[in-house]
Amino acid sequence: MTISEAGGAPAQDAPPLGRRERKRQQVRDQLYSAAVGLFVAQGYEATTMEQIAESADVARATVFNHFSQKVGFLEEWGVRRRARVAVILGQEHAEDLPVGDRLRRYLGEMADLNVASRAETTVLMDASARFGRLLQDPSLETELAKIVEEGRQRGEIRSRVDPEQAGALLASCYFSSVLRWIREEPAPFDLPGRLDGALDIILLGILAHP
Repeated sequence: MTISEAGGAPAQDAPPLGRRERKRQQVRDQLYSAAVGLFVAQGYEATTMEQIAESADVARATVFNHFSQKVGFLEEWGVRRRARVAVILGQEHAEDLPVGDRLRRYLGEMADLNVASRAETTVLMDASARFGRLLQDPSLETELAKIVEEGRQRGEIRSRVDPEQAGALLASCYFSSVLRWIREEPAPFDLPGRLDGALDIILLGILAHP
């Protein structure tokens, strides 16, 4: 499974797109798929916007109409992954799960996307860390913080826990684990298992309790 297959699903309650919007989204998807394919085949740095346009069979200006910079494809990659996970968890009604199980499902689905497309993840995650805003973009920590906040409101999380700080901690743990996982071949550890274990430590703490 590639990330282009795994991402970009529309929100379930979103109104249907008009003809013009559908055409624009089709071109955007075409450009995205072409870019990701080239990044994997020849590397992010070696790929030019001109090559992306040629691969997608569109004019060079069309690429810039959708993605003003090459780094925009990396940002789109992250957006599509989170959207795919949101759809999966929405279909499962994961919002009804206890907060620990919900976080476990979220991180587990993210890990499974990485495992299913390791070659893609290796190239694009590394490029995101080196050229993008991987560790500055708050999108993932915001999603995780929302889950923590909902758990706090239900009394499942201690009231003094700062959801934003918890979200940042979880996101940092996720990114650091994935970056270590992609930088050795074969994979140095079981990514879903590593994230699952890390979540246990975060949820339970490291101190022994009487």
